[in-house]
Amino acid sequence: MPGTSACVLRPAVAADAAQIAALYLQLTGNPAVKVLPERISALHARDDVVLWVAELAGEVCATALQVICADVMFGSQPFALIENFVVAESLRGQGIGRRLLAAIERDCAARQCSKIMLLSAQQRPAAHRFYERAGYAGDAKRGFVKYRRQFTAS
Repeated sequence: MPGTSACVLRPAVAADAAQIAALYLQLTGNPAVKVLPERISALHARDDVVLWVAELAGEVCATALQVICADVMFGSQPFALIENFVVAESLRGQGIGRRLLAAIERDCAARQCSKIMLLSAQQRPAAHRFYERAGYAGDAKRGFVKYRRQFTAS
């Protein structure tokens, strides 16, 4: 693989679906991961969502979903969420994640976001160290998650 300076950051396109799915499988270990090309196309058409990819030597090697959320606390200033941030296991520690996170932060700054929030699984201490080195406070708030299988029926 060429150096990470050759890494291209861009919004995902439908043709990236299989490579994004492979990254999500590395992240979750869940064989039920299903990335639909048409869903990527639909997200690509929205202005409040960016599914980022990092491409190196023609291969998608990292991805992150950035969602811009409307808010009322600070006038019309939105905030952002990052979800499913993953760099290929074989390329971690080479600066690709830093470059991807920096691109997201530049985009959020241009959109006047008040903050960026993300969750990281408790069992991923290396990811926690990465986010902390990037300036994210892991002790500022406590995250809570409830999955669909746990929703109560009304």
